[in-house]
Amino acid sequence: MGERCCAVLRVLVLQAAWALAGGQVRYSVPEEAKAGTVVGRLAQDLGLEAGEAEARRLRLVAQGRRASVEVSGASGALLVSSRLDREELCGKSAPCALRLEVLLERPLRVFHVQLEVTDINDNAPIFPAARKNLSIAELTTMPGSRFPLEGASDADIGANAQLSYTLSPSEHFRMEEDNSNSRSKSLFLILTKSLDRETIPVHRLVLTATDGGRPSLTGTMELVISVLDANDNAPQFNQSVYNVHLSEDAIEGTLVARVNATDLDEGINKDMKYEIDLIIPPSTSDLFSIDANTGEIRLMGVLDFEEVNLYDLNVKATDKGTPPLSGHCRVLLEVLDVNDNAPEVWVTSLSVPVPEDASVGTVVALLSVSDRDSGANGRVRCWVWPAAPFGLEATFAGSYSLVLREALDRERVSEYEVEVRAEDGGAPALGARRGLRVPVSDVNDNAPLFAQAVYTVLARENNAAGAELARLWARDPDEAGNGRVSYSVWEGAAGGVGAAAGSGWRAASSYVSVDAESGRVWALQPLDYEELQVLQFEVRAVDAGEPPLCGNATVQLFVLDENDNAPALLPPAGSAPEAGAVAAEAASSSSSSSSFVGPVSGSGTLWAWAAWGAPAGQVVAKIRAVDADSGYNAWLRYELWEPRAKGPFRVGLYSGEVSTARPLDEADGARHTLLIVVRDHGEPARSATATLSVSLLEANEAALAAGSSSASSGSRSALGVDVGGGAASAATNVWLVVAICAVSSLFLLALVLYGASRWAPRAAVLSGPGPTTLVCASEVGSWSYSQRHSRSLCVADGAAKSDLMVFSPNFPPLPPGAAPKDTQPEPSALLHTRVFKDGNGTFAFVIASFTKPPTHSDGPQNVDVSVPSSR
Repeated sequence: MGERCCAVLRVLVLQAAWALAGGQVRYSVPEEAKAGTVVGRLAQDLGLEAGEAEARRLRLVAQGRRASVEVSGASGALLVSSRLDREELCGKSAPCALRLEVLLERPLRVFHVQLEVTDINDNAPIFPAARKNLSIAELTTMPGSRFPLEGASDADIGANAQLSYTLSPSEHFRMEEDNSNSRSKSLFLILTKSLDRETIPVHRLVLTATDGGRPSLTGTMELVISVLDANDNAPQFNQSVYNVHLSEDAIEGTLVARVNATDLDEGINKDMKYEIDLIIPPSTSDLFSIDANTGEIRLMGVLDFEEVNLYDLNVKATDKGTPPLSGHCRVLLEVLDVNDNAPEVWVTSLSVPVPEDASVGTVVALLSVSDRDSGANGRVRCWVWPAAPFGLEATFAGSYSLVLREALDRERVSEYEVEVRAEDGGAPALGARRGLRVPVSDVNDNAPLFAQAVYTVLARENNAAGAELARLWARDPDEAGNGRVSYSVWEGAAGGVGAAAGSGWRAASSYVSVDAESGRVWALQPLDYEELQVLQFEVRAVDAGEPPLCGNATVQLFVLDENDNAPALLPPAGSAPEAGAVAAEAASSSSSSSSFVGPVSGSGTLWAWAAWGAPAGQVVAKIRAVDADSGYNAWLRYELWEPRAKGPFRVGLYSGEVSTARPLDEADGARHTLLIVVRDHGEPARSATATLSVSLLEANEAALAAGSSSASSGSRSALGVDVGGGAASAATNVWLVVAICAVSSLFLLALVLYGASRWAPRAAVLSGPGPTTLVCASEVGSWSYSQRHSRSLCVADGAAKSDLMVFSPNFPPLPPGAAPKDTQPEPSALLHTRVFKDGNGTFAFVIASFTKPPTHSDGPQNVDVSVPSSR
């Protein structure tokens, strides 16, 4: 007995050793156990001490698939690491055993562990399809006919996979299970009553499958039984709805989708063809085509997301049975947008023209901006170019206002070309432009402006009434009525000899008139230099705006002297008109400077006396004459016309003094008649004649005659002749000395002024009339003539002799084209002279005004020359 026990113990020990050597350990765990669940104490079951599992690195060895378990390094326990799904691991195999290898180091040993995953009822029965379509021919199918059905499947095993079936109540059908085969169960739909398609064309039943788990789970399938005459199986698509996305820039021929349908029938009843039954929207029926054999749907036109972004195609598959059966599916095509539409800019309102005085913020136009694309492709930003003087303001979505940002000036810019630009947010971005023409309307904000502030006009006397004197022009940059200028004379005054003599001033409108439209200045009457030398007035230019604006310009009209007055003889100085009888009459005539026409009348004679034996050079008489003209026209000279032969008397060329040419003797005769011509230097020259009768007396008789003449007429000839004597000669010498000094001073001053005007820089020579300059000179002095012109005027009185020399400045001529067309051409030089008379004699004054042509950069300017006057 003891031996037998030892033998049994020895066998058990050998079996344990064999088990340990093979490493075979078995564990069991239910599926869906939570992570961390302890499956077994592996280290302990392998006979390892505490801490030995970690020290010897107890671990699982992967064998190609996930075991969902792991060994804890600290405790050596076998734990669930992830979800355990028996159906995934083993499917329908039973039992579900996982073989694991465990590795132990120092020394290296391998153990085999078998892990069994037990099943739980976690899967419901599943039918192959949620709906089953059946076609049963009416009448010809007899009650009791069996229609096999595909049963449900359950991924579980054992009792959890034991299925039972029930059918919803129906008077025509029942469910039958065939358990003849132990390995599988067959289902049959049994027809219990004949079908009538006209009564019920379609029967809808629900087949329910229930498993044997606790709690039990169920699955259902709808049975759709179509009652047909013969062809009892219709084509079925593998998808009821096909969802397709296609870009709108897809080209023609692009494959949209491929549909597929099957028919359980055989032969001709299985053959089918595809066709598009309906397209929504209907207007795009020609946009798609389908291959009747393959079911390929292709694009036959152009997609436009902005027109239609979703297409619904109903596709039908029809078999060739009798009658034919068909199946349907839907293809939903969603069109994807691309940036193929540029923004559009529309002008909904335009308020033009814009007044140039419009305030900032004035709305000029209303614009609408849109983009038919969507998303970022349809987001539009807008701006205006150029950025000034207009800007854009957004009013609401897609609407903008073009507003005024800066003040306008029509005279600077009369019209704006504005461009509104828009750009979307697509890639690449598309843009659009809309041009606007914005004219600016005028307001009367500019007054007429003359080209010159002062106009200098030269006019010769004795002009015809109505003659054009000048033409003025004022510019007004405004347009239409605001720029239409009318001209008028703004009253001024006239100055001349008459005014100086106390006759007063006359209104300028009595001399000139201005054409209201053209600005031409007309003479209303002939001008007389002896009456008027300078006429200054203003011309006013007024526009037709509201309110009207005006501008002024000053016109200085200088009357140029003509030789229209002959010299006139004067009575002796200091004699009253009634002191004696007129002894001579002056006859005036016009002649050239080289010939003389005899006196018109010689009815009067001047008388003078001379003593026998008078020495040469003794003054016998003096002829006094004056010319109402001025300047060169008033410069007089005296000539002895008769006797032609060389006689005892001579006449001073410019003084008019009649003196002895040689000592007088008795051979000269008792009486001499002299014909003296007084002639000016005008063109043509004018003259006057005087007849002088000189009686030769003894010295005592001459003294008596002189005394008698002095008592009766203040020692002067009442007939215009000054009798020479000692006192007269002394007085004449005194005045000659004074005149010489004065003329010498004026000569030096004239040289200085001439040099200043000659060599001064041109920019310093200004334009315009200057103030008057009074000059008096004596015959004794000698003035230098200018390079261009010289004039002399000689007037004399009983006490002094004086000559007036008039010079014209030597300015270069005006360059061609320098004067604007709308302005009066300026003369290169202006000379103006005046002659005044007082109670004692005649004095000559010169008013000199020099004008230089305006430069390109400067306007008219004036330079004044003043010379001290001397009597």
